[in-house]
Amino acid sequence: ANVVAHAAAAGSAPKPATQGSLSIVGADGQPRGVCPLKHTDVRAEISGFLSRVTVTQEFENPFDEKIEAVYAFPLSASAAVDDMTMRVGERTVRGRILKREEAQAVYAAARSAGRVASLLDQERPNIFTQSVANIAPGEKVTINISYVETLKYEDGSYEFSFPMVVGARYIPGAAATGTKQGGGREPDTDRVPDASRITPPVVPEGMRAGHDISLEVKLDAGVPVDAFRSVTHDIEDERPAGAMTTLIRLKNKSTIPNKDFILRYDVAGAKITDAVLAHRGARGGFFTLILQPPERVTTEDVMPKELVFVLDTSGSMEGFPLEKARETMKLALDGLYPHDTFNLITFAGDTHILFPQPVAATPENLKLAQRFLHSRSGGGGTEMMKAVRAALDPSDAQSHVRIVCFMTDGYVGNEGEILSEIQKHPNARVFSFGVGSSVNRLLLDKMAEQGSGEVEYVTPNDDGSAAARRFHQRVRNPLLTDISIDWAGLPVADVYPKRIPDLFGAKPVHLTGRYTGGGRARILLRGKMSGRVFVRELDVTLPEVEAAHDVLATLWARARIDDVMSDDFKSIQQPGDAKPDVRETITQLGLEFRLLTQFTSFVAVEEMTFTDGGEPRRIEVPVELPEGVNHRASTVGLALSGRQVLNLSQINSNSASLLSAETVMVVSESAALIDTNSATLGRRFNQDDLVLVGGGGTIRPQPEREPRRAKNKAAMKKDGGTQTDVPEPSPEEKKAQAQREQEQKAQAERSRLLAKLHPALVAAIERLGNKESTPAETALIHNGKVEIQIWLDEKSPEVIAALRALGFELTLEPQSAKLLIGWLPADKLGALADIKSVRYVAPQKWR
Repeated sequence: ANVVAHAAAAGSAPKPATQGSLSIVGADGQPRGVCPLKHTDVRAEISGFLSRVTVTQEFENPFDEKIEAVYAFPLSASAAVDDMTMRVGERTVRGRILKREEAQAVYAAARSAGRVASLLDQERPNIFTQSVANIAPGEKVTINISYVETLKYEDGSYEFSFPMVVGARYIPGAAATGTKQGGGREPDTDRVPDASRITPPVVPEGMRAGHDISLEVKLDAGVPVDAFRSVTHDIEDERPAGAMTTLIRLKNKSTIPNKDFILRYDVAGAKITDAVLAHRGARGGFFTLILQPPERVTTEDVMPKELVFVLDTSGSMEGFPLEKARETMKLALDGLYPHDTFNLITFAGDTHILFPQPVAATPENLKLAQRFLHSRSGGGGTEMMKAVRAALDPSDAQSHVRIVCFMTDGYVGNEGEILSEIQKHPNARVFSFGVGSSVNRLLLDKMAEQGSGEVEYVTPNDDGSAAARRFHQRVRNPLLTDISIDWAGLPVADVYPKRIPDLFGAKPVHLTGRYTGGGRARILLRGKMSGRVFVRELDVTLPEVEAAHDVLATLWARARIDDVMSDDFKSIQQPGDAKPDVRETITQLGLEFRLLTQFTSFVAVEEMTFTDGGEPRRIEVPVELPEGVNHRASTVGLALSGRQVLNLSQINSNSASLLSAETVMVVSESAALIDTNSATLGRRFNQDDLVLVGGGGTIRPQPEREPRRAKNKAAMKKDGGTQTDVPEPSPEEKKAQAQREQEQKAQAERSRLLAKLHPALVAAIERLGNKESTPAETALIHNGKVEIQIWLDEKSPEVIAALRALGFELTLEPQSAKLLIGWLPADKLGALADIKSVRYVAPQKWR
């Protein structure tokens, strides 16, 4: 079958793009099916400052062969993912947390054995990959993922956010040789070795991925809620009579997942209260401490400031993101004082600097800045490292602090490299503005954290002037600096963050730690407000025994992992090169506290479900392009649109699924075999396979053409008015042709056997008669017989009689399954593939 993307309503009246889906289309123009992710459901329960979120992903196989679905998706950058379950039919299997390489080995073995299995990997703290193997035709598999996180709070307002799409990452560096780690659009490179695992395919312009999302928030703030709102989605609410909880849902229950969901709500009193939560059980004591910030009563600091604004003008910023960033930056420039100095840097593929060095914020210089700003347009890649160095390197030789403000969507794959660079420049404060509908919050949060600054997010519906005012206020008047805690003798340890960040707004001081025994004391919060000492006192009690709040142990472990990771940021994109102590510490934390990390993964295997033998066809689930990102300008790899001519020898198994309905596919005679992982199902194309695809998804067949080669030696060619016979093949050519035909027959036979037999059994069949056996075969074959499991479509007397005729000796017959266990002569294994009712055959014991 040829594979193209087309609207689900092809052949009928045109419908809006939101009504379509990504479909597989056969050579007859009829749809074969749609992508395997059907729906995502999100349920969040908010209690006080904590949220517990459960994400349910429903996969369904619409094809007539088994598949492996692979889906890259985002979660909150601060999420502590502590559970995964898989449901197949009526059976639920809870995932196990293992070392990443061990979990992948368990999953690979289950996939090869035909078992339904799922694997959850962390690619970045905010990008994850869910793999589900051996989904049988028509079968549904449901995955539940659960995590907990702490909500953001500032000036009387809480914020809950849920990311819905992985934005297209720009991948710097030279392409690495060898096989890609994942099935993404981009190749792995020397600077981003896992690029293929964080760049999922994107649906073509004008279409949608076919899956949707629903979301519900159960809000119990612990105090009356004055108001709530979403600046990103239409919502509806329900509050049962007499209840303190409020249910908030997306108004459209089948929303396209192409932008982050953000919910903000105000609590009565507009002031957070001090709080101490504690838990002490078998693993020891854990606590979370929240201290309210002081009132802002200081005068504004009018000392001259050196400010450098850095604007991302890459392709993904074209359109709304760049316009919003320019608006916000203009307002920030307008807020400068005449004695301030500033500079302006823009970056995409190259970095452009307005002035050789910062200049005074005079009206003339500000006009030059505005003219320069409006001359920038979106286009090219996101070469962010050049801009980071250009903005921060000068700060190293200065006696004063340089304030650098980055405005970007953060769509890069080398986050660790950038964060490591920021750590090298302690004489600069870094502020970050995330501009867009689905920005890379991991990078932007950590840039501000490592740069001792603050982060701000501006969505399409946010007020750019309000964001600019907050930036101006934070730069001019940090609320509280040089913060420390005097624990007054309480038995606490491993408190995070180790360095309490400065407060730039009315945010609480939030700490999490361990304690070794009960105690009570009056602790002191110390800091500086405009150079003057500030002190607050708080009575704290840590109980000897407390069974409640066990989630505090999870939150502490997640904070500890963040702290360790900051010692080796490159390990988030190059886990194989991580420092040994970083790898070991994070691995042990993941295993002990059942947490997903870059070194630990969840795996679940359905032990009693088998599918047909052989490897399942891999299907990469495409994702939406984030709302507001220009499809053509975004550097998303091969996301084809318009009318283009392609050579399929240049199209890999992932980009083939991105062809739009307007694309002309031209395949040369030298085109490579499209592998079985691609949506083309392993068909070899040749020059006769010119496929024209019209705008409505219809296929116009290639007109009849002369055969390229005559079928006999009478094929002729003209040469100077004479005709000569095509020469007979040489004996060597005939021999080589015969060998190729023999190899093709052997491959066809192997494929036939793998359709029903476990690979270990096929390998044993191929080596029958050899004098020497491998250790694996010695473990498999005993006295010429193999103990096997035979899974049947029909367990009838006729089928059992046919098996006995082959010499099958029945030893076990479970009544609850269409399964037979027994011994069979090894030389009869191949005959099992000819019995129609035999669904799959696997070794009873295999090691």
